[in-house]
Parts: sequence; C-alpha cells; structure tokens
Amino acid sequence: MDAQLATTSPYKPTILLVDDEESILNSLRRLLRGQPYEVMLASSGAQALDIMAAHPIDLVMSDARMPGMNGAELLARVHQLYPSTGRILLTGYADLPTIVKAINDGQIDRYISKPWNDDELQLTLRQCVEHQRLERLTRDQNEQLKVLNATLEKRVAARTAELQQTADMLDLAYDELKRSYVTGTEVFSLLANLRLPKQKQTNRQLIELIRVYCRAQAIDEASARDLAMAAALYNIGKLSWSDSMMVAPSDMLHSTDRERYRAYPTQSESLLMTLEPMKDAARLIRHHQERWDGTGFPDHLKGEQIPSGSRLLKLAVDFIELQKGLILERQMNSDEALLFIRKYAGKLYDPDMLEDFIHACAAFLSDVTLGDPSVKALTTRELTEGMVLARNLNADNGMLLLNAGKVLNLPLVDKLIAFEAMEGAKYTVFIKDPEEGALLSD
Repeated sequence: MDAQLATTSPYKPTILLVDDEESILNSLRRLLRGQPYEVMLASSGAQALDIMAAHPIDLVMSDARMPGMNGAELLARVHQLYPSTGRILLTGYADLPTIVKAINDGQIDRYISKPWNDDELQLTLRQCVEHQRLERLTRDQNEQLKVLNATLEKRVAARTAELQQTADMLDLAYDELKRSYVTGTEVFSLLANLRLPKQKQTNRQLIELIRVYCRAQAIDEASARDLAMAAALYNIGKLSWSDSMMVAPSDMLHSTDRERYRAYPTQSESLLMTLEPMKDAARLIRHHQERWDGTGFPDHLKGEQIPSGSRLLKLAVDFIELQKGLILERQMNSDEALLFIRKYAGKLYDPDMLEDFIHACAAFLSDVTLGDPSVKALTTRELTEGMVLARNLNADNGMLLLNAGKVLNLPLVDKLIAFEAMEGAKYTVFIKDPEEGALLSD
C-alpha cells in the first residue's frame, strides 16, 4: 500500500499529531518515520489550530484528555473550520462520554485506544489517508467536471448559435431561390405565350388574379409563391401541341386531340417535378383540372380531396380562358364567365371558394359588375322598359349592340329578342337596378 501510494502520487499527506505528553508525540513520530507522510506535532489544541491556520493538513490525530481544550473539542473545531480534514481520536481511558461527544460534534472518522497496537495504528492511518486522498480526488474531479460542463455548455451554446445562424442563412437562401424561381417561371411563361396570338394569351392575367386573391385572403407567402408559379406554367404541357390545337376551344376538341388535352396537366407536372422548388407548384398543376364532383382529370379526385390551391387554380384558369375563347367557342365577357362559374359551382368548382373568388375578380378587373348587388343578370325576355344597362352588350361575333348606361324601352327590347332569335344566340344582359342602388346608398 505504501509503495503504491508513493508511486501513484508525488503528493505526501500531512498528518498533525496532537498530545500534551511529549513522550507520546515522540513515540508516534518514531513509529511513522519512513512512512510516506509529512508529520507535524502540537502539544495543545490551541497550537494545533495555529498550525492548521498556517499549513494544509490532511489528517489530525488528537489525544482525548488534554488541558484547556480536550480532543473532542479540538476535533469539533477542526470539523467546523476544515471539514475536509480527516479526524482520529486517541484515547487512553474508557471515557465513553468523550468518545460520544467527539463522534457527535467532531464527526470523527475513527478512534484508537491507548495503548495502541503499532500495526493497527499504521493500518488505520493508511486507511484514513487513502480515504482523504480519494475524497480529495473526487472533489478535484468534480471541480474539473464543473469547469468542463461550463465550458461544454458554452461550446454547445456557441455551436448551436452557429448552426442556427447557418440554418437561418440557408432558409433565407432557399427563400431567395424560390423567389428567383417565381421570377424565372414568369419570364418563361411570357416566352411560352409567344406560341399564342396576343388575344389568346392567359398566363400574365392569371398570375395577377391569383396574387389579388392571395392578398385578399391573407394566404401565407410560401403558398402564394407556389400558386404564382403554378399560374405561370400551368399550360407548359401544351407547348408540344400544334398551333391550331393551341387556339382551339377545349369543348370543340375531338378524339385524339381531346385525349392529348386531358394529358396536359400530367405533362406539365412531369416537366417541373425535377426542379425541387417547383414540386409543390407542380402538384397544384397536376390537379387543376379535377372537378368538385369527381368527373375531372387526371385522377378523378373529388371535393376536398383536391388540393385547395388546385381548386383555386381551376377557378382562375376557367375564368380567364372562358374570356379568351379557349373553353367554349364563344368568348365571354368577365361577368358572363363568372355567371358560368357560378352556375357550375358544386359540380365543377368548390362552392365555398366561389364568392371570395368573385370579389377578387371584381378587385382585379374594373369591368366586373357581378360583385355589385345592384347589378342583375337577365335574359332578353326578362327585360322591361326603363332598365339601365350596367355594361356593354356584344353579339357573339364581338359586334357592339348596346352601350353601358343605355336606358331600355319596349321597341329596343323587342329588337334584341328578334336579333337573338335570328342569330340563334342567347344573350345575358347586365342590368343595374336603380331602386336597389338607391337603397344601398341610403
């Protein structure tokens, strides 16, 4: 044990021996000569405390019976002042009260009776010193762990902050990339539209209408961005079509051309899916020709199975394409297109989205009157004398029949009915109700 202690640590424990009898101190010093200890001597409790105030002491072994301050009192003071110092009581009397006091007040580690056995005393000292060494080592390691933990916490906090900063920068970079994609898709859509005559181009209007709707409904930035990209490139799958098919109304397509038409949403999606920032927009494009009743394509989704962005894109695409003559042979005005959409709400379109979409259209186009509650859409046979046109009335061939603001009389109504029958057409006439308008203004 001694050899191991000497080789494992250069530190020599210091033992303070306290006894008022010089002969006892000399005997103990001789006994410990050659042991791996620094030995210090004190002949009283007061002297022992003075020595401890000046030198670090690992272990105090004190006689129980001493004048002035006895051993129990000394060890109690040592416990108070130096709690990490080991304490042994050396007693030559069967003085149980002194031992009890030393145990209770001084919390002594051991006590040894006089006369002592040299081997047992040395073994006790070695055990106590080793115990103190282990406690000291534990305290040192705990302090080191505290320092390491504090340092580690700072390093972890610094690294976490660094990683968060990097993540934030990546998020910003990704957002910037997506914004760049939005710009890029809009530029590409303008180039793609060159395949179409100007009066048949849809994408620019579609993008702006989608943005008006998103602002009005406070749609989050990411979703609005995906919708804008979908609006810009929804018809990219049509670019392989012939020029004649590109401008033909979809309702007039037959056989092979109709099959190609039904495939364009999936072709558009396939062209965009390899671009990571376009994946969500591509999904919206895939399903923008689904119908509320499940009769659409390509996957026959129904109701809320259809992504909400695709439902909105369906409304916007049909609203614009109806006015461009890309769905029906006759080109509709904006109010007629909205009447058509309202007629098929719950069949082709999401009925819960319709009114908000109409309000967005009214904000987008100044010529939309359908959002005005004082405006009514009537057939020619519902017209009466004194009614006022809310918007221009055009024939199917585009010829202007009546200007907005025109006050109707019975001969004019009869002429409209006759002209409609001659052309084989059915006109929708938008009339401003003066009484309802006056009530609203009141």
